Amino acid sequence: MAKDYYHILGVKKDASEDEIKKAFRRLAHEHHPDKGGDQAKFKDLNEAYQILSDKQKRGTYDRFGSAAFDQNAGPGPGGGGGFGGFQGFPGGFSAGGGSAFGGEFNFGGGNGQDFGDLGDVLGEMFGFSGGAGSRRSRTSGRGKDIEMDLELAFREAAFGVADRSIKLFKYHPCSRCKGDGAEPGTKVKNCDTCGGQGQVKQGQRTMFGTIQTVVTCPACHGRGKKAEKDCSLCRGQGVERREQILHVQIPAGMQSDEVLKITGQGEAAPYGGHAGDLYLRIHVKADPHFEREGNNVLSTASVPYSILVLGGSIEVETLDGKTALKIPEATNPGTNFQLRGKGIPYLRSNGRGDHIVTVTTEAPKKLTKEQKKLLEELKERGL
Repeated sequence: MAKDYYHILGVKKDASEDEIKKAFRRLAHEHHPDKGGDQAKFKDLNEAYQILSDKQKRGTYDRFGSAAFDQNAGPGPGGGGGFGGFQGFPGGFSAGGGSAFGGEFNFGGGNGQDFGDLGDVLGEMFGFSGGAGSRRSRTSGRGKDIEMDLELAFREAAFGVADRSIKLFKYHPCSRCKGDGAEPGTKVKNCDTCGGQGQVKQGQRTMFGTIQTVVTCPACHGRGKKAEKDCSLCRGQGVERREQILHVQIPAGMQSDEVLKITGQGEAAPYGGHAGDLYLRIHVKADPHFEREGNNVLSTASVPYSILVLGGSIEVETLDGKTALKIPEATNPGTNFQLRGKGIPYLRSNGRGDHIVTVTTEAPKKLTKEQKKLLEELKERGL
């Protein structure tokens, strides 16, 4: 069944790479099975993102639709199917004088003709890897990335956190076999299936004939080695799921919706692959005294009317504690004062923003008789 990947991600057909990435992150966070989301929906989201985030795959999809990536899709009657337009490649695809789709082609660098990147395109269309792409993919897969929300207080986001503990429940290298998949005391030897190469050749029947490709060995998953006896804890996969308390350092200057990448702290990959990464999406709690605008801090200070008129000094609260602020005479309410270098530290460079203090004044709720008398005198004098 054809799938509309743009509709699945909720983006337009001309969406940019950044828009596609943002849409996927938002929806994946919402539908992740670990957070109670729908597994089928999450699978569709991941499939759509894998296609649309890759320029080559996206181009193939835009031309042929999702059927181009359906492993079960076969050629139409007579071998033509919906891809008849491919008959016109320079030099043709016929082999041994047979029909245009009756030959055998080798996209893995063997004794057949090597069509380079074309093998990758066809691999994507028919659901197998081939050509240069298969030669690059000789190692095991990569562990999944993890995305988490992390809440910080205003001052924590401003100045950073030297040691923040985060609890994760994820795949780690197996504690029994240390990740090699072998039962302790048994040997790890070259894989009999691939002869230690980590790859095997396989044939795939397509509308173009039988295409021979080089794929990751299914027995050793690309490692080239296999345990004589699989680990009894992880069953040879080399990973187990358990809780971890991770200690991370949060740099100064982070703000809401920024993402901090912790390399290699995602899910461990089975069969000896590289671990994924951990992405911490920052959420900064509101502060009762301060607001943030870029790297500047904004606050207000209530100043007695007499000081606004006559001038003087007040104490204001900053991220560094209380500091004196000089108010010149004849200052109007709403005037901004700039405290240089008292703002948020810059995330990727030295220095800090400024603290902008807006002065206001409030009428006192209660006045003494003496205060009222003085105000009456000022009123009579036109003040």
